[in-house]
Order: sequence, then structure tokens, then C-alpha cells
Amino acid sequence: MLGYIIRRALYAIPVLIGVNLITFMLFFVVNTPDDIARMQLGAKRVTPEAIQTWKATHGYDLPYLYNDDKQGLNTVTDTLFFQKSVKVMAFDFGASDAGRSIAADIRERMGPSLALALPTLIVGMLVNITFGLLLVFFRATAIDWGGVVVCVLLMSISPLFYIIAGQFVAGKLMNLVPISGFDAGWDMAKFLVLPVLIGIVGGIGAGSRWYRTIFVEEFGKDYVRTARAKGLSDLRILFVHVLKNGMIPILTGVVVLLPLLFMGSLIMESFFGIPGLGSYTIEAINQQDFAIVRAMVFLGSVLYIVGLLLTDISYTLFDPRIRL
Repeated sequence: MLGYIIRRALYAIPVLIGVNLITFMLFFVVNTPDDIARMQLGAKRVTPEAIQTWKATHGYDLPYLYNDDKQGLNTVTDTLFFQKSVKVMAFDFGASDAGRSIAADIRERMGPSLALALPTLIVGMLVNITFGLLLVFFRATAIDWGGVVVCVLLMSISPLFYIIAGQFVAGKLMNLVPISGFDAGWDMAKFLVLPVLIGIVGGIGAGSRWYRTIFVEEFGKDYVRTARAKGLSDLRILFVHVLKNGMIPILTGVVVLLPLLFMGSLIMESFFGIPGLGSYTIEAINQQDFAIVRAMVFLGSVLYIVGLLLTDISYTLFDPRIRL
């Protein structure tokens, strides 16, 4: 197990270097250091001298990948890529282009993102698994077909519709919860109820259909017929044996959501004014703040790799035949 973890950690290094390099290239294909300087200076008419001064102050006056004016190793280290992206590999996020500490911003915004994403993920997964199991229990009946139609309808509706409709009905019409905003402590609950509820409802269609497919496949296997021959009820077979054997594909699906769990929901945080990491990333893209963008992309990649590793390890818990 330890050898496997070490190998996976070593495999992750070239992946993270590649992600860093691609992020750098894509960002500077769209934006130039002059564009970033104009955005950060904020004035409509910025002088060329002011742009050059800002670039020199923030290190954007260096060549992108290779510095012809230097000798030896400095030809590589005195470049924009090395100065801005390589330190991130050591989790040294530095300061944003506006001068704020990125690590401090992440610590401050991590709480609101988790407060939104954790209940949405956990409650949503429980609802989807339960609904999927019930559809399989009533398979080939009107309840099953009706449930599948409802799932397809829910999948066909844009997530933006759920947000706008939820804000109008629960916020404007019924005045039950605030439409947007955030507060610390227990008061945050009243700001999170609506986005969490919308996140759960919006995910029922796709989630339940996916779980139903997994459980239907499991339900046709030999061990189910054996369990029936022993006299076990369909309800017990579904919620005990089929659910346990369906955990491997479920875990694989959950790991995809792990980066979002930390990064927050980009659209949801933006619409509801929640100061989490999702809205932080959106603001950084709008402001062309490369320092924040490359830090958040790197962090998301690390979380995804860690999630895949944890998923592989958890496979051994649900299926003893699997050896790492």
C-alpha cells in the first residue's frame, strides 16, 4: 500500500507540471502582460510609462519561457513562467496581482465554500441513491417509468432556471430566505438554505438516473438470484447487498466532485453572493489576475489527484479482491 501511494505521488509530479505549463500558455495566449497591467491599474487612459512601471514591479516584464539576456541557469529561472508558476509547485501561492496574500484569501474563503458544498454533496447523494434504489425496487412498473420521465425532465432544465425560479419563489414571492448575501456564525444558515436546496433538486435528475443504471446492472447478477433463492426480500437485497456492491462506481463518481467540494460551486456562489472560492476564481478571471488563476487551477488539480488516490484506497475496503 505504501509503495503504491509513493508511486502515485511520483506520477503526480509530471501531471502537475503539465497542468501548470498549459495554464500558463492558455492564459497568456488570451492576455498579454500589458492587458493585465491595464486591468489592474484600472484607469481608462493608462500611460505606457505606468504600464511598464507596473510590469517591472510585479515581474511581468520578463520573457515568457526563455531569457536570452541571461547566462546559464538564469536563462530559464529569470522568466515569467519560472517566477510565476514554479513556486506554486511548492504550495507557495505568493500574492495576487492586486497585492493580496492568496493563501490568506483561500483560508478565509474556504469556510463558505465548504458550508455550501458539503451539505449539497452529502444530502444530494443520499437523496439520489435512495431515489435510484426505489426506482429499481419498482422497476418495470408505472412508478419506475414515471420516475425516469421526471428525471429526464429535471435534467432538461437549465441550472440557471432553478436558481432564478428559486430566488423568485422563495425569496421574492414567499419572502422565506434572503436572495443573496452571507453572514458568519449560525446566521449563515439562512443564506445557505436556498442554494443548498437548489443544488440538491438540480442534481436529482442526472444523479438518480446514474444510480438507477448502476443498481439495475447489479440487480441482474448471480449473487442477487442466490440471495433470492435463500429467501431474502428484494428490499433487503437492494439496500444491503446491491448498495454495497455498487459502491465502487459510486465512489468513482464522487471523486470527480471533490475539487468542486473545495473550490465551491462557481455559478451558485456568484448568483447568491457567497464569498467562497468559486466566486474568488470568477473574480480573478474577470480581473485577469494570473497569480490567483494559476493558484486555483493548481489547487484543483492536486485535490483531484488526491481524490483519485483516496478512491483507489477505498476500493480495497468495499472489495477485498482488489489489491493495490
